[in-house]
Amino acid sequence: MTMNSKNKPALRTWLKWAALGGVSAINGYATILMYARAEYAFALLTLILTALGVYVFARKSTYAHRYIYPGVAGMILFIIFPLVYTVGLSFTNYSGSNQLSFQRAQSVLMEQSFQTGESYSFSLYGEEGRYQLALNTQDGWYLSEPIDLKALPESLSLSLSQQPSTDAAPLKTVIQNRQQLSALVVSLPNGEKLTMSGLRKFAASQSLFALQNDGETLINQQTKQVYKPNWETGYYQEVNEAGQFIGESMSPGFIVNSGWDNFTRIFTDPGIQGPFVSIFIWTIVFSALTVVFTLAVGVVLAQVVSWEALKGRGLYRVLLILPYAVPAFISILIFKGLFNQSFGEINQVLQGLFGLSPSWFTDPFLAKTMILIVNTWLGYPYMMILAMGLLKAIPDDLYEASAMDGAGPLDNFFRITLPMLVKPMVPLLIASFAFNFNNFVLIQLLTNGAPDMLGTSVPAGHTDLLVSYTYRIAFEGAGGQDFGLAGAIATLIFLLVGGLSLLNMKFTKLDAE
Repeated sequence: MTMNSKNKPALRTWLKWAALGGVSAINGYATILMYARAEYAFALLTLILTALGVYVFARKSTYAHRYIYPGVAGMILFIIFPLVYTVGLSFTNYSGSNQLSFQRAQSVLMEQSFQTGESYSFSLYGEEGRYQLALNTQDGWYLSEPIDLKALPESLSLSLSQQPSTDAAPLKTVIQNRQQLSALVVSLPNGEKLTMSGLRKFAASQSLFALQNDGETLINQQTKQVYKPNWETGYYQEVNEAGQFIGESMSPGFIVNSGWDNFTRIFTDPGIQGPFVSIFIWTIVFSALTVVFTLAVGVVLAQVVSWEALKGRGLYRVLLILPYAVPAFISILIFKGLFNQSFGEINQVLQGLFGLSPSWFTDPFLAKTMILIVNTWLGYPYMMILAMGLLKAIPDDLYEASAMDGAGPLDNFFRITLPMLVKPMVPLLIASFAFNFNNFVLIQLLTNGAPDMLGTSVPAGHTDLLVSYTYRIAFEGAGGQDFGLAGAIATLIFLLVGGLSLLNMKFTKLDAE
């Protein structure tokens, strides 16, 4: 028993180091793979998290930190890394057409080929996985030995023969094995080498581009044009004898550092500056009015349901809090149907009573009004719940003293109730403002930014908030997703929301003091 007790600590130590070694080996291998694929940011992230984890769990002095490591790792993985990665993207030309590294973009161009000789029709003859490849030429039929399409060799020699007597395989067989056939090099008796140039064609071809000794310059072997990488735009472009860039850019492009260009474009490009300023102002107005309207409605309703003379107060409270219990996306989609210009119940009522049929989704002002109405409906229950709790904390003595001075209900509301409610709610109001500043779900589901602005360089709508505007730039750009510009705008949003968070902390600290 004594020996077993002494061996337990040694066994635990051995198991601990074995586990740490296994984790380090696996993550080390993953890091090498990421680095080899030019995923440097993810490789660095994996290396940092692994090294930090091994350091914390391997040392006795950091024993207490083992319990907070999962939280720290999650913060690094889901908050700090995405933030740093987004800021890094904002200083590049990363977009839908500039997603590859220079080496990868160059290799893609080098894989292109062009036809240098006559093409020949081909067919597959055979069954049960073993087929003969047959070319139909002017000299007759050239056939291969029976081959397994699932294990094709790199090259295959054909010989002159008679047309096979069996039926040709259907086209779907060629389609199913297209990848293997595309990598096959076929040799004729005269030495001519052919590769697949279509679903029914083999032809002589060669690489379209030849790489020069400098490792950058490409020569088009068909037109003899010279192409060099343009490190400002991130594309290969044709150059003249003087080395000047001419002609159009070749895709795919590659990622290059663009410095402050994306931030400069926001404030200098008329097609971006105008929409950005307009959307920024609307985002501020939307967030502020949402806070004001939800607070006003919530406080008034909290006063009403707290009125002791009101019968059935409990039922009214439940009914008024229900919008808070329904998932927001369901309420938004219901309102989208209610505000439908042709079949919505709201327009039907307005048409019947006043002969009006507002264009809620096509008129910019009405669309913004609709958004504020819907968001007020979604947000007032939260404010009402807060106000109901704070109303109970207001001393009755204040109202009794006010009554002795002859004050009325309105005087009590504006001089006692409202100040006593708003002051402790200031941090929550700032948090509500920050939340609505990034209220992507409401805009995406209700209007998707519509109605669209005209004459803009990137997609933009009159009801877009900065966050939905950024999303549309990143994923809906007609000229290619501009992730770099979207990253720049996202960085500005982070700075604004971060400033609001600091302001919130300041008010919270003042209230605590």
